[in-house]
Amino acid sequence: MVKHQPLQVYERQLCLSCITGIYGCRWKRYQRSHDDTTKWELLWSLILLFTFCLLLVWFYFWWEAHNDYNEFNWFLYNRSGEWSDGTVPILATTAAGFTYIAFLMVKTLPWLCPFLHIGALAAVTALSWIVAGQVARSEKTRFQVVVLLLYLSVLLGLYMVPLSITSPCIMDPASLKQRPDVIGHQGAPMLAPENTLLSFQRALQMNVTGLEADVAISMDGVPFLMHDHSLQRTTDIGKVFPERHMDDASLFNWTDLRQLNAGQWFLKDDPFWTVHTLSQREKDMVANQSVCSLEQLLKLASLHNSTVVFRLRRPLPEHPCYHSWINDTLQAVRHSGVPQSLVMWTPDEDRAEVRQVAPGLIQTSVKKQSPHSLHQHGISRLLLRYNQASTQDIREFSQSNISLTLYTVNEPWLYSVLWCSGVSSVSSEAPQILKKVPYPIWLMRPDEYCLMWVSADLISFAVVIGIFIFQKFRTSGMRSYNPEQIMLSAAVRRSSRDVNIMKEKLIFSAAPFLLYLLLCCKNSFKFPSSSA
Repeated sequence: MVKHQPLQVYERQLCLSCITGIYGCRWKRYQRSHDDTTKWELLWSLILLFTFCLLLVWFYFWWEAHNDYNEFNWFLYNRSGEWSDGTVPILATTAAGFTYIAFLMVKTLPWLCPFLHIGALAAVTALSWIVAGQVARSEKTRFQVVVLLLYLSVLLGLYMVPLSITSPCIMDPASLKQRPDVIGHQGAPMLAPENTLLSFQRALQMNVTGLEADVAISMDGVPFLMHDHSLQRTTDIGKVFPERHMDDASLFNWTDLRQLNAGQWFLKDDPFWTVHTLSQREKDMVANQSVCSLEQLLKLASLHNSTVVFRLRRPLPEHPCYHSWINDTLQAVRHSGVPQSLVMWTPDEDRAEVRQVAPGLIQTSVKKQSPHSLHQHGISRLLLRYNQASTQDIREFSQSNISLTLYTVNEPWLYSVLWCSGVSSVSSEAPQILKKVPYPIWLMRPDEYCLMWVSADLISFAVVIGIFIFQKFRTSGMRSYNPEQIMLSAAVRRSSRDVNIMKEKLIFSAAPFLLYLLLCCKNSFKFPSSSA
């Protein structure tokens, strides 16, 4: 019937098409005389839309959290005891779900950076095509009013969102402060094994102004560099001392620690997927790295006139250096020959005594305090995680002459935001990446942002109005036709045509017979001649 009825009208049934597409992989239009979408079709379509939005938000936040991937993996390592990249299964699941839902939602538009509200505005504006089509085809006034009010509320809310948006990078470029210094957190752990001499040397090649490390103390009182509480992840302790692989790192003496290899794990685990970028010579250097002492790090920093900041971990109570850990560390600082003005001292314990013994050390706190409290304790620098300080906090510390260092900053966009906020320095695991950021990724004057915001709203409003008018015009002609009426009219016309054809056939077939009757009648009746 479809082949013989080209005038049939097919309505676009959005909800039904989505449901059958998901469960049956059949995407097509359905012939209907009116929109009779069921409640179940509408419900499942709303679930589909909600799932897509949820995955979109999840994908964005996980992308934003890319700066903290390594910390997340280290958190999992402390819980499970085994090092693995825990971001891979989460990213794979997110990407699979997002890809599938995005394939179903054909109308989806990507988010536009750096302003998320512009991306949301573009998506909602594109959604007006679907909304306008549903409203134009609907025969229920209540449904039309509800959908219109809901859509217009969302649209109006997006139009007004920029009023509440504040960004440190919306500022006058003339007030931009100097580029924040970059401190190599554990050196350059993406290019070499963390807390090794090679890692700090690679960081210095990236023009860092300081080096940061985590320090533990061995059984014989030697401060050494180690981030984890155990040696299992970053050394071959399981091979050298298999019966002690789970012991605390501070329960080994320096002689035992020097026997361990601190580089082969990097080539094996490839924690940052960067091993393939290394040359064979660099891989050989990595494979020969050993545990680094604090004194070695300080001598390297002194040679390059680089600042050193370290967080000292107090040994266990049963450790022989439990009470002398501060003095042991100060002794290592003095023996290294590094100028005290290059060392940032972070432990709060016995800070007054430390100031008397080494007055030249830069007193630094790792706890967030008010500027007044910091000045009372003679602290001039603050080391915090990047999410612990707001833009207002950064300004207050800067005005109070408190130098603020934020960690761990690996992404260019985060570095740019902190730059615009006025941070003096950041600690990073990726100095090779931040080295390529000579200027904030984006910086816009307030008047330029206002112009962009107003222009985007006006364009969106004009597009939405145009789409609604077009959908109304397109469906107005469709409403005057009913597929059933069209089929009936076609059948009637075909029947009439068949009757006419039969009449013509009867006439042509009867013509010879009528002619024969006429001749017979002429021979049977003799009309008198004119002479008679």
